[in-house]
Amino acid sequence: MPPTLILASASPTRLQMLRAAGLDPTAVAPRVDEGTIRDALTAEGAHPRDIADALAEMKARKVAEKHPEATVLGCDQVLALDRETFAKPETPEDARQQLRHLRGKTHKLLSALVVYENAEPVWRHIGEARLTMHALTDAYLDDYVARNWESIRHSVGCYKVEEEGVRLFSAITGDHFTILGLPLLPLLAWLGNRGMIAR
Repeated sequence: MPPTLILASASPTRLQMLRAAGLDPTAVAPRVDEGTIRDALTAEGAHPRDIADALAEMKARKVAEKHPEATVLGCDQVLALDRETFAKPETPEDARQQLRHLRGKTHKLLSALVVYENAEPVWRHIGEARLTMHALTDAYLDDYVARNWESIRHSVGCYKVEEEGVRLFSAITGDHFTILGLPLLPLLAWLGNRGMIAR
């Protein structure tokens, strides 16, 4: 019998992606103070890739300690503009300010995945996508946030490309799944190589 697959995340988007791919994970929200950890790593001058990786590992480890028999997937996504990183907006005004800062520029989404087995890390991957935003007007961004706040409030960058957020961009390069917060294709390849899923 294959080990239980646990997604160490409260993200419905990540859970939906895994289930759509024919996997049957259980979602367990890790109790990790992401903001404090992110702020500490940023203050230490950590690279955005390292921040994403560290947060993904902390989430996986937290859940794996309680479920050592399971294969645990820890995920995190960091938005980076050069070396500056962004957190989820707390208010609509935060969202408007972030979008104004990103407009007319190219930023990166770094989606980290760390897998634990027997409460030990066994595999990790960081997917990267680049998104170039139109030089949008204040009026458009204000209207966009007003229309979409309930949907975008839990999203780094204050947009969802699978919804109206796609209209914000002039160019996107990278894996769609990585943009949604989970580098799914490398994960499926790893699971297949391990014989954990059929090919």
